[in-house]
Amino acid sequence: MNTELLAPAGDIEAGYAAIHYGADAVYLGLPSFSARAEAVNFSESELDMFVAYAHSKKRKVYVTLNTLIQEAELTHALEMLDMCQRYDVDAVIVQDLGVARLVQKCFPALALHASTQLAVHNLEGALALKKMGFSRVVLARELSFQEIKNIQEKADVEVEVFIHGALCYSYSGLCFFSSFETGRSANRGKCAYPCRGLFDVGNKSMHPFSMKDLALEKDVLKLKGVSLKIEGRKKNALYVAAVVDYYRRILDTGRVDVGLTDNLKQIFARPWTKLYFKNEDRHAVVDTEFVGHRGLKIGTVEKISNRTIGFKTTHALEKFDGIQIDLKGQEKPFGFSLQGMKVGARSVFTAAAGQMVELELPPHHPFIQVGDVVYLASSTRVKNAYPYEAPKKGVFKKRQRIDVRVWVDEKGVYAESNNQIVSSAGQWVKAQQVEKVKEGALKAFQKMGETAFELGRFQFENPQAFFVPISVLNELRRSLLTVLDTRADLPALPRTELVYKSRRQGNGTQWIIQTDQPACLSGLDLTNFAEICLVLTPDFDLDILKAFPKEKIRLVLPLIIRQAQMKKMKVLLDKCWQSGFKKFEIKNIYGLSLLPKGADMAFDYTLYALNTQAIEQALEWGASRVTLSVEDSLTNMQALIKATPAVCVPIYQDVPLFTSETCIRPHACADCSKKPAIFPIKQKGKKYWAVSQNCQTVVISDQPVCFAMHLKDFHTRFLRIDFCYRPYTTAQVQQIIQEVRQGICPENTVSVNLEKGFL
Repeated sequence: MNTELLAPAGDIEAGYAAIHYGADAVYLGLPSFSARAEAVNFSESELDMFVAYAHSKKRKVYVTLNTLIQEAELTHALEMLDMCQRYDVDAVIVQDLGVARLVQKCFPALALHASTQLAVHNLEGALALKKMGFSRVVLARELSFQEIKNIQEKADVEVEVFIHGALCYSYSGLCFFSSFETGRSANRGKCAYPCRGLFDVGNKSMHPFSMKDLALEKDVLKLKGVSLKIEGRKKNALYVAAVVDYYRRILDTGRVDVGLTDNLKQIFARPWTKLYFKNEDRHAVVDTEFVGHRGLKIGTVEKISNRTIGFKTTHALEKFDGIQIDLKGQEKPFGFSLQGMKVGARSVFTAAAGQMVELELPPHHPFIQVGDVVYLASSTRVKNAYPYEAPKKGVFKKRQRIDVRVWVDEKGVYAESNNQIVSSAGQWVKAQQVEKVKEGALKAFQKMGETAFELGRFQFENPQAFFVPISVLNELRRSLLTVLDTRADLPALPRTELVYKSRRQGNGTQWIIQTDQPACLSGLDLTNFAEICLVLTPDFDLDILKAFPKEKIRLVLPLIIRQAQMKKMKVLLDKCWQSGFKKFEIKNIYGLSLLPKGADMAFDYTLYALNTQAIEQALEWGASRVTLSVEDSLTNMQALIKATPAVCVPIYQDVPLFTSETCIRPHACADCSKKPAIFPIKQKGKKYWAVSQNCQTVVISDQPVCFAMHLKDFHTRFLRIDFCYRPYTTAQVQQIIQEVRQGICPENTVSVNLEKGFL
C-alpha cells in the first residue's frame, strides 16, 4: 500500500478540516459502538454527506465499530453495519469478534480492519487476523520501529500505526480499571480515565499512570507503506487541522516546521514522547507531576508585584490569549485569560517575541513563585490560522440514478421507476401549451433535493394533451421517491449450531483452576478439578508439570509475548507438544498462529465473548470452549450460557486492571534486578498492587473479583477459579476454594459489574 495519513473526526467539521489539510483517509464513529462514545460522532445523514464528499476528493473513510457488544445489541449492530454498506464506507474497524463475523457473513463487501483494541503486538497476531479475513491490522502503540517493520514485511497485510495523540498506560483493549471502578468501560467507549488520577506510591503523591502524548514527528518518515494514524476523535476541528497540516508537511517536505510545532502545542499538548518507537526508557514516558493540557512554554516567572507577573516571552502574545502556569505542589496548571498586559510602562494589546512583559493576574489567583513555568495554552492568532473548506449541506450525498416514466390519461397521472408505480387521480382540461406541461413535468422530477436519488432518463407521455398542475406533479414525485426509499429488511443474524466441541466427557459442573504460581496448588486434592490451567512464560520450567496429572493440564499462552521472546516461546510450545500436552488456552489472537493443528484450544476472557456471534466465531476458529468476560453483567452471561454449554464462567480472580509495558519501578532499567516485585498503591482510600515482572507492569485491586454468591444462576458446565498475579499461599488457596465452591465470597472481594451492569 501507499503511505497513508489517517486523521480522526469526532464530528463532520473535523472531517472537513482533515481533508482540507491533506489527510488521505479519515476515521470516524457512529452514534453506537464507537470507542469514543463521548465524541459528537456522525449521524446517518452526516455519514452520507461526508463519505460522498471524501470520495469526491478521492479520500477514504473508515468507520469505527470498535467496542464490545452484548447479546441484546446484535440487531442494532446489524443496523450500523447496514448503514456503512449503504453509504460505501471503505472499511470498518472492529474489536468484537462477533461484529467481525457479522461483517463476513452479512456484509462481505465491507473491508475489515482489526482495531488496536485487539492488542495485536506481534507478527503472529497479524498473521492470524489476515488468515481470518482482515485486510488491515491496527498495531498496539507499544511497538518499536523494528517490530513494526518486521510485521509489515512478513505479514502481507496492511499495517496501521499510531503516530500522534493521547496514550493509555495499559495496552488498548486490556484495561479494566475504569470499568471496575466506575462502571464506565473502556471496551465500550466510555472510559473515565482513572489513569490520569493522583495516587499515593510509597510516601509520595504522584501520577504514576498518566502518560505523555505520542508524537513521532520526523520519525514518521521511517514508516513507509503503512497507514499513519493520528489519535483525537474527541478533539475539535482546529486541533485536527493543525495536526494533519503538521504531518502532511513533514511527509511532503521531509522537514519539521518549528512554527507549526508551536501552533500545535498551543492548541493542545501534554509533554511529548515517542513511547517505545526507539526503545526509550520505560519510565520517561509518564508525566508523574502534572496532568492535562499545558501548551507552549514561553518563559519562566522572573518577578511578581502588584498582581502581575513579569518574564521575557519567547513568543508573541495577544490580549485574550490563554495562559497557564505550573504551580509547585499542584497537579494541574493554573490557567487564565490574558486581560491586561504591559511592555515597559505602557499597556499593549500585543507583545512581540523577546520582549519583557508584565501580565495582569486575575483576582484571587493562587500562590505563584519566581521560576514557575509559563505556557501559552490558547492563541487567538493560531485559532484563526486554520481556515478550511466545507461544502454546503445537501450538495454531497450518495445518490441513485433513476429513470422515470410519467404518463397522463383521463383518470389521472402516473409515475413509474424501478417497477414501482404511483398515481394521482384527477380530471384534466386540455392544455393550451402542451410543451409547457412537458417542461413543467421534467422540472418537477429534477427536484430531488436532499433525497438519495438523481434523475436519469425522463419520459413523458400525454397523448390527449391534458394540462396537469405543477402542484400535482410535485406531489407525484414525492410519492414516488417515498416508495423507492423504502429499504429492504436487514439481513437476519447469521446462525450456526453452537456445537460443543470439547473432547472431555462427563456431566455436571466441572471446576477449573488457572494459576501462574503452580507451587500454590501443592497439597490440593486435584481429583476435585477437571483441569489445571498453568500460565506459561518463555522461561517456564517444564519439570514443574511432573507434579500434576498430565490429563488434567491445560497450558495457557501468555497475554503478551513480544517478538524478542517469540522464538523461545515457540521452542517451549514444541517441547510441550512433543511431551504429550495437547490442551491449550489462548488469551490473545496471536495464539491462533502458534498452536499445532489438532490442539484442544480454549479461549480466555481477554478474547472477549459478550455475544453469541463472538462465541460462534471462536468455535468456527477451532475453540473447544470460551471463557466469558469478567466485566460482563449477570443478565448477559445468562443469555450466553443458555445458548451453549461451550462457555466457562470465571468465579474468582485478581483481574489485571492495567497490563502495561511502562515500568512502575522507581529506578532506571540499567539498575533493575529483573526479579518479580510488587508495589502498594493507594487512591482515595482504595488500595491496589502494581506487579512488575518480565519488564511489564500489571495493576490489580486489593479486592479480588468474586461471583460465588451467584453460583445458582450459572447453569453452565465450567466454572473457574484463578490464582494469578498476587502471591498466594497454599493455605489461602485451599480456604478460598472451599468458600467459593460453597457459594461464599471470601472477605474483601467485589462483584464489579455483575449485578449493576456497565456502560
